[in-house]
Amino acid sequence: MIYTVTFNPAVDYVVHTGEIAMGGVNRTKSEEIYFGGKGINVSMVLSKLGIKSRALGFVAGFTGDAIEKGVAEQGVETDFVHLENGFSRINVKIKSGNTALPCTETELNGQGPKIDSKALDLLFDKIDNISDGDTIILAGSIPGSMPADIYEKILERLQNKNIKAVVDAAKDLLVNVLKYKPFLVKPNNHELGEIFGVTLKTNGEIAEYAQKIKDMGARNVLVSMAGEGALLLDENGKKHICGVCKGTVKNSVGAGDSMVAGFVAGSERNDYEYALKLGTAAGGATAFSDGLAEKELIDELLKQLI
Repeated sequence: MIYTVTFNPAVDYVVHTGEIAMGGVNRTKSEEIYFGGKGINVSMVLSKLGIKSRALGFVAGFTGDAIEKGVAEQGVETDFVHLENGFSRINVKIKSGNTALPCTETELNGQGPKIDSKALDLLFDKIDNISDGDTIILAGSIPGSMPADIYEKILERLQNKNIKAVVDAAKDLLVNVLKYKPFLVKPNNHELGEIFGVTLKTNGEIAEYAQKIKDMGARNVLVSMAGEGALLLDENGKKHICGVCKGTVKNSVGAGDSMVAGFVAGSERNDYEYALKLGTAAGGATAFSDGLAEKELIDELLKQLI
């Protein structure tokens, strides 16, 4: 089983408007609602690819109920901890503009509920049930009410089991788990540079610093490079580079999470070149869609890479 962890899930309320009149009344042209959070995004794209997963994390209030129901309707098993107080956050995404002006995106992200030690212990109980051969995916930042070393605490509990850990995080959250030899880490090129205090411009430089991450413990290092594609250093010592798919970018939210989902799904073949291509296609499919990737588009984009 694949487990994803989302500490602070959200209802994403996306509104499309004309030019915003500050201080006045504005009306939407169209609206969408998505259920998100990086781990949940990974689970939902895995479901599109026919891979089962179970979403862990915390939900609260009426928005938490909506998230749990919405995620389950996408074919994802859920086992969230239900918090007694507060409500899961709502993120408002305003896409505004008119025919004379390019669209601008303004985001107003909620804080989310407070997670206390009792709730955290309940999550640890669920994590302790993860078994040999399973995969756990930890993605994104952590709420301020949680311990800064929560990723380390989770992987420490699992270190004596034969489990694949995937970590998609930045700076110390990533660096501090390398001692647990995660199966995959996925920084982007800017995050990779920030870890070492350098600016990375060429594939050679990116590969050099990705190797440093491998030397620190990661088995596979996948570096996304936006319009330049992606670079993978696999656990067999091979370097792979994959270009981007062709299409019109509509959406940046969830593209990296989709890449993680595609790579994890593809790695079940034990073919890392294929996993990189499937991850690239999944990331592109989300970028070219209003929401998360659909399998039909993933398959179509994969043909561009094979």
